[in-house]
Amino acid sequence: MIIVITGGAGFVGSSLCLRLKQKYPQYRIIAFDNLKRRGSELSLADFKLHDIEFVHGDIRNQEDLAALGHFDTLIEASAEPSVMAGINGNPNYVINNNLNGSIHCFNACLERKANLIFLSTSRVYPIHRIEEANFVEEETRFAFSNAQKEAGISAKGISEDLSLAGARSFYGTTKYASELFIQEYASFYGLKAATTRFGVIAGPRQMGKTDQGVVTLWMAKHFWKQSLKYIGYGGSGKQVRDLLHIDDLIDLVDLQIHNIDLFNHKVYNAGGGINTSASLREMTAICEKITGNKIQIDAELNNRPADLRLFITDNSKIFQDIGWQAKRSVETIFTDIFHWIKDNENKLKDILK
Repeated sequence: MIIVITGGAGFVGSSLCLRLKQKYPQYRIIAFDNLKRRGSELSLADFKLHDIEFVHGDIRNQEDLAALGHFDTLIEASAEPSVMAGINGNPNYVINNNLNGSIHCFNACLERKANLIFLSTSRVYPIHRIEEANFVEEETRFAFSNAQKEAGISAKGISEDLSLAGARSFYGTTKYASELFIQEYASFYGLKAATTRFGVIAGPRQMGKTDQGVVTLWMAKHFWKQSLKYIGYGGSGKQVRDLLHIDDLIDLVDLQIHNIDLFNHKVYNAGGGINTSASLREMTAICEKITGNKIQIDAELNNRPADLRLFITDNSKIFQDIGWQAKRSVETIFTDIFHWIKDNENKLKDILK
C-alpha cells in the first residue's frame, strides 16, 4: 500500500508517518509538506532514519500533488490549525490552504482512484451555540449542565446533532466547507472518504504555541520555568477542553485506512471525551506534579475572539457504530510530552521556550 500524508512533517502528520511505517514496514509512506511551521524541519531526520519518503510540496499547488505519482490512500492533515487564523487580518492563507488546498487533494484522490482520510475539527460547531449553552461553575472548572435549550449539547458534551448554523472562525468554516465538498465528491464522483471531527489533539512532537497546541505549551513553560497567563473568562483558568492523545488518533486513522467502508458517507466526532478533559487550572496542577516546578501564572480578564468557555466531545456515535474510544488518560498525555521535551531539550528549547 502507498499512503500519502499531507502536512506530513507536522505534529499529526509526522506521528502518523512514523507509527504507520513501524506497524506496516512493507508500506510505502510519503510525507508531503511545505515545512512552513517552525519545528516541522526536525521531522526530516526521523523520516530518513525510518525509510519514510519526504516530498517538499504545497497542497495549494496542484502541480506539486500531480508529481506524487500513484497512491492508494491520502490522509489530509495539512491544515493551518489556528482558530485565530484570519480573524485579526487577511484570511486568504487559511482559505487557500484549508479549503482550496483540500479540494486539490480531493481531485488528486479521484485521479488515482484513491481513498481519502480527512481530518476535520470540532471547531466546525458554531461559537454562539456553545457559548450560550447552560453551564455550571465548579471549584476547578466549568461544566455543561444536562438541562440544555437545544439538541446536541449535554453534560457529555457536544454531539453531531448540534446545529451548524452560525459563525465558527475562518479555520472552522474552511474545514466545514471541505466536509461539504467531500459530500459532493462522494455523491457525484464516488470518492470514498472518512471524515472525522477531532477535538484537541495532544502529545509528543507538537510544537505548541499560544494559539494552537496549548497542552505542549503548558508543559514547556513549566519545564523551563517560564510564566503563563489564564486568558479570558475572568482569568480563572476554569475553561475546559477534552484532550485526545495522538496515539488514540493514530489508532482510529489506522482503522479507517483498512476499513474505509465503515466510515464512508459518515461524519464522526472523535475526542478525549468527558473522562479525558482538563481545565487550564487542572493542567497547571498536573504539570506541577510531573515537573516539580511551580511557575507564575497571571490573569487576563478579557476573552480572546473565537474562544470557548468549554468544549467536550460527545463520542457516543462513533462508540456505538464503530466501538472506538480514547484510551490514554490526561496524565499520560502530559507525561509523554514531558519525556519528549526532556529527551530532546537541546533541539526544542529554541522553538518551545
